[in-house]
Amino acid sequence: MSLVEFSGDVFLVAFFLYCFSFLFYVIAVTGKRWSGREPREHERRWGKIAFVVSLAGLAAHLAFFFTRWAGSGQIPTSNMYEFMTFLAMAIMIAFTIVFAIYRKPLLGMFAVPLTIIIVAYASVFPSEVQPLIPALESIWLKVHVTTAALGEAFFAVGFAAGLMYLLRVIDFKDTSKSGRKAQRWVEFTLYTILVIVGFLIAVFAFRGAGYEATFTQEKLVIDSQGQQQDVKETVHYYLPPIVKPYNSQAESVEPFLGLDKPLLEAPSWMNGVNAGRKLNTVVWSIIAGTLLYGLLRLLFRKPLGAVIHPALEGVNPEDLDEISYRAIVIGFPVFTLGALIFAMIWAEKAWGRFWGWDPKEVWALITWLYYSAYLHFRLSRGWQGLPSAWLAVIGFVIVLFTLIGVNLIIAGLHSYAGV
Repeated sequence: MSLVEFSGDVFLVAFFLYCFSFLFYVIAVTGKRWSGREPREHERRWGKIAFVVSLAGLAAHLAFFFTRWAGSGQIPTSNMYEFMTFLAMAIMIAFTIVFAIYRKPLLGMFAVPLTIIIVAYASVFPSEVQPLIPALESIWLKVHVTTAALGEAFFAVGFAAGLMYLLRVIDFKDTSKSGRKAQRWVEFTLYTILVIVGFLIAVFAFRGAGYEATFTQEKLVIDSQGQQQDVKETVHYYLPPIVKPYNSQAESVEPFLGLDKPLLEAPSWMNGVNAGRKLNTVVWSIIAGTLLYGLLRLLFRKPLGAVIHPALEGVNPEDLDEISYRAIVIGFPVFTLGALIFAMIWAEKAWGRFWGWDPKEVWALITWLYYSAYLHFRLSRGWQGLPSAWLAVIGFVIVLFTLIGVNLIIAGLHSYAGV
């Protein structure tokens, strides 16, 4: 067995350990009501078990990272699969640091599932080791990607704590206009998370069924001599095509629930890598996430925020506010170094310029400016608590768009990450 194959096995072990640790965190937080022990003793005992299991998962994840690095001869951050697995590992490192400071099992109930979702998302992409393009063969790339991801990981922990704060302090029985508005936005945040889960369900379900559709897409490209050429590319779909690639013809489409041909065509302005296929995936994610949300609403017969809220009773909201703020304070300088300073050094080495207005560069700058504003407002009177929690949640949405959305909508030098 090669080191790369072994790394895949320990990665699977890490995933299951994360799942078990999440269950133990849930028991630590919600099981104290039915436990015969004193609530704090129950939470302390199961919280310790959950933390040990999550540490074991992180150890397995680190083993995956270093064995894949040794087996491939290159740091595993060069494509979407490798980067998302590293981001998940970085979130667990950030969570471990924050948990060691505050000892709040409740944080694991929200941060660990975020890691699980990202690990599952990474598994959607091809896991084969891909050769590096020349621009990626730089020590500065390694430093840039790892530190940027670690900074984003602390933002993720800040997001988890911020979302917990909202679920803790918002009164889901409040019938006032402002109260209903806050409830709707929290519910929309939870719905968005379920859309991501729906994406995973849809992808793995159709992958298990072996579904595939094929299109031939015509593109107009400009060669190195400035001449325009028509190029035909084959695009493979692994979800039923609701949206086909722009300027393409169907070669083979397996019927699904009467859907034997695409209903729409991707707009021409979406020129990211495989934009049509990705837009089709987004549509299926929304469909699956909406169905999942609807089933949960039917099951509980109340908004999901109102279902989660009772589990947070007794938690000091000021602690959650502090955790969210401190996590972002730690992540901001790390992100500044990785996403801006080291990124510009790498850009100069690879492309001969420090800044080139590439879409990913622009959105990294937007992310940095946003969190700069967050830290500025956080020090102002009236921006602690609820406003700060909302800013932490919105900030991580911007991070996710920088990581994923830019590759879908806009083509640029970082589009290789979407392959």
